Amino acid sequence: MISYADFIRALPKAELHIHIEGSLEPELMFKIAARNGQSLAYSSVDELRSAYEFNNLQEFLDIYYQGASVLVTEQDFYDLTWAYLQKAAEQNVKHSEIFFDPQTHTERGIGFDTVVNGIYSALQAGEKQLGITSELIMCFLRHLSAGAAMKTLNQAIPHIHKIIAVGLDSSEKEHPPGKFAEVFQAARRNGFLTVAHAGEEGPADYIWEALRALQVSRIDHGVRCTEDAELVQHLKQLNIPLTVCPLSNIKLKVFAQMSDHNIRHLLEQGLCVTVNSDDPAYFGGYVEENYLAIQEALRFDKQQLAQLAKNSFRASFLDSHDTQIHIESVDKVMNA
Repeated sequence: MISYADFIRALPKAELHIHIEGSLEPELMFKIAARNGQSLAYSSVDELRSAYEFNNLQEFLDIYYQGASVLVTEQDFYDLTWAYLQKAAEQNVKHSEIFFDPQTHTERGIGFDTVVNGIYSALQAGEKQLGITSELIMCFLRHLSAGAAMKTLNQAIPHIHKIIAVGLDSSEKEHPPGKFAEVFQAARRNGFLTVAHAGEEGPADYIWEALRALQVSRIDHGVRCTEDAELVQHLKQLNIPLTVCPLSNIKLKVFAQMSDHNIRHLLEQGLCVTVNSDDPAYFGGYVEENYLAIQEALRFDKQQLAQLAKNSFRASFLDSHDTQIHIESVDKVMNA
């Protein structure tokens, strides 16, 4: 009988919550830093990895922004993205919708075009060489001002053929989604789809606010929706997906341990839950490791794991035809 590990590897999957800067492995970070003549605050890969212990989101973000500072040239962003795509291909990810944070780079003098062109070139190569389709989602940093976000949106408009949606990430506490209502309205007016991080460290009310003020079609994280029974029913009735990141939630102390995670409960409630890696270089695993972790701790069966894989395609921005093809490929693995 096929093992759960082999079954999870065989499942075709989409990943919808991956911050490309958060896939920067220490080895590549040191390589890029050396290429750009930069020095890091850590003397070795092992010392850097040992620093990946966080008590909350902000502690992670502090070191995340340090790591991203090595990214300077278009080639750096290409190499970063290509490394993620190679890992994704190994784990049978067929489609990926990738977040990037231009303000992390433009704030330190890196051109918007440098960032988006490096990432986009790698995504094109990934489809040709690895067979992974992809979309790019530009996130605004919520700890910065709405004015700064609007400036970034204006920089993105000439690249709308490369960027399918805008999102909202960074420090959730004390930065409610409504702060960016006008920015998201302008984004929708210019043809961008919308998503937003909500209900990870922030309360369930932030999920309502993202839905009402930002009119998002997908909630990133969203695990605190269970604090509000009416919200859970609303998410279910409108089939609004949640892009859940289990290992991230444990690493950032949203849940004390994986056996406490509510992802199985969310699935059994009938919500469109998906499994994703968030910032895999920092949180200890890519999408496959996230599936394995919830299976081991929460005893997901193969039917439930296949449902999560199907959800990942249904929740994506793929068209209905391509979505159905991927769902049928999941059924083939389930019935093999």
